[in-house]
Amino acid sequence: MSADLPQFYFRIRDNGATVFRVDTENRQRRIEMDEIASVNVKNGTIKPHGDTVLDDADLKAIKNWLATRSSTLATRDIDDIHRAVDHLNLTTHWAQSRATDAQLDAVTDTLLLAMHDLRMVLVRKKSERILKTDPTKP
Repeated sequence: MSADLPQFYFRIRDNGATVFRVDTENRQRRIEMDEIASVNVKNGTIKPHGDTVLDDADLKAIKNWLATRSSTLATRDIDDIHRAVDHLNLTTHWAQSRATDAQLDAVTDTLLLAMHDLRMVLVRKKSERILKTDPTKP
């Protein structure tokens, strides 16, 4: 079993992970996990745990995980947006075909405000992108 285990384990948390070194080379052949660092995905900081000194192999493994995790989170962000578009379409169908007056009264103002806010942001961002690509446009 020890040959199948990775050298490091990353316990995911809100903004990154706690990094453990996995060890099975002990008398009891138990799996031991020694906390060696904390990683922040948002700013890329790697903080050794306690008096731990991270060697080049540790840092390389942590940086590889950080790059992979950042890519995974970026993919999930886009997937979440595509799902939101699907939900908006499903909501439109629901409002048009099945919603009762009471149900519409319960959600209309909140939905309108959220959609208005989203529309303002999307229009502003699109305008900024257009101005970046063609600065001669007013």
